[in-house]
Amino acid sequence: MSLLWKIVLTLVTLWAGMVAIFALMQGMILFPRTMVGPAPPLPETSHRLMIHSADGEQLHGVMIPGRDSSLPVILGFGGNAWNAESVALFLHERLPDHPVVAFHFRGYAPSTGRPSAKALKADALAIHDYLYAAGHAQQVTIGFSIGAGVAAHLAAERPVEGVVLVTPFDSLVAVAQQSLPWAPARLLFRHNIDALAALKTANASIALILATRDEVIPPARAEALVTGLEEAGKSPHIQRITAGHNDIYAHPDFARAMASAINALQD
Repeated sequence: MSLLWKIVLTLVTLWAGMVAIFALMQGMILFPRTMVGPAPPLPETSHRLMIHSADGEQLHGVMIPGRDSSLPVILGFGGNAWNAESVALFLHERLPDHPVVAFHFRGYAPSTGRPSAKALKADALAIHDYLYAAGHAQQVTIGFSIGAGVAAHLAAERPVEGVVLVTPFDSLVAVAQQSLPWAPARLLFRHNIDALAALKTANASIALILATRDEVIPPARAEALVTGLEEAGKSPHIQRITAGHNDIYAHPDFARAMASAINALQD
């Protein structure tokens, strides 16, 4: 065998190995449960929630009451390494008038089960229906990062007052394909969430907060979401912040952007 063919064979073997690792470990990459931080101290008025999913898993969450119980409940969905109680406290501190609810993704302690895109989307509907049955007919859903896709799916499947997406994307498979151009991601990806397709069918008002220097979700994927919505005749409220995927939350413009997004949903 010539040296050239040996080099080609080595490169092909390395590529195949990398593709196999991606195919086998994508669930662990998307849902890094071991990286979730501890729960923060919550206000004394907070109370725990627990529901059962359709397939029998326990989903645990928390509600932090707001100063005005007549306002819509804020239902938050965090990023893939966020503690749900941190999500709830984060939203409560920025939107203190609203009641706030957040649930741990399934498989994220103390919720049981195994996380997947399909399960997270189904669980979002179950959480909405639980709150609705408890008298919270008015809900605004806010999603961060991967949670933006979950919130978009909920807005398409259930009546909500509005949806706010922070560091969103058009679809997770498009993110994977752009982030890993060397891999056949569209063929191997098992956890797609198509936020653009969902929002095209949603009746809710839409607000987007984009990080122009996002190093996790390529900015092109957020802009593809904007373009797709505008081409579908939607008019999302859009705010762009010069920040990265994680440091956007500490940016001085973020709190104002969140308040502006909530106000835009009410216009």
